[in-house]
Amino acid sequence: MPRGPRSPGWQTPRLRFGGWLLLSAFLLAGLNTVWADWDFTQILQTAEKRYGPLGPARGRIEAWSQLLQSERGAPEREQLTAVNRFFNQQLNFQDDTRIWRQTDYWATPVEALIKGAADCEDYALAKYFSLRQLGIPSEKLRITYVKALIQNQAHMVLTFYSSPTADPLVLDNLIGEIRPASQRKDLLPVYAFNAEGLYLPGKNGGQRSSDSKKLSRWQDVLQKMQAEGFAVGDG
Repeated sequence: MPRGPRSPGWQTPRLRFGGWLLLSAFLLAGLNTVWADWDFTQILQTAEKRYGPLGPARGRIEAWSQLLQSERGAPEREQLTAVNRFFNQQLNFQDDTRIWRQTDYWATPVEALIKGAADCEDYALAKYFSLRQLGIPSEKLRITYVKALIQNQAHMVLTFYSSPTADPLVLDNLIGEIRPASQRKDLLPVYAFNAEGLYLPGKNGGQRSSDSKKLSRWQDVLQKMQAEGFAVGDG
C-alpha cells in the first residue's frame, strides 16, 4: 500500500489488510438521512419472535432504550461518554468462535445484548448505531480497523471526528476512557468506514474511497437491523 503523509494522531499503517479491505470496502451511499425514532415495544416483540424468550436480555435492551431517551439532545461529548460506558459495562468481551461458533460474525446491537457478550466489532457497531440514533451524523463517525500493538492482533474501535481534519476521539472496549487518537500509541490504524465509504489513513482525515462493487458484512448488519425493526437507512 502506498505510504502517504501522517495524519493527526495516527501513524501511517504498515499492516497488510487485503482481506479486511474486501470485507468492508463496498458500502452504501446516502449518509445523512434522518432516522425515525425506534419503537422498542415493537423491537422487543420482534426480538422474541426472531430469537426466542429474552430472559435477562430484556432488561439490557430496555436499559439501552432508556439510555437513548435520556441522552437525546445532550452535548455530543456527553453522548459519546454515555454510550461508550453503557456497552463497555453491559457486554463481556468474547470472540466469535465462542459466541457464535463462527470465525467472524458481525452482530447487531440486539444480538449482542441478547448474548450479553461481544467481540470488538460488535462493540464498535453498537456504539455507532446508538450515536447515529442520538443525532450524530455519520460523517463524524467511523468504524475503524486497527492493529492493537500490545496484543499484536487485529482490533476494531469507533472513532469520532468533531471536524473532518480533527484528531479523532477513540471509543474502545479495551479501555474505558475516551482518548484522542494521538494518545493511543498502542493502536495502528489500517482503514475506517461508515455509510459514506472507506477511508485510508493519511493527512486531513485520510483518503476516502466510496466505490461500491458488491455486498459486505456491513450491508448484512443493516439488513438484520431493519428486520429487527430499526429504521437505520443506509447507516
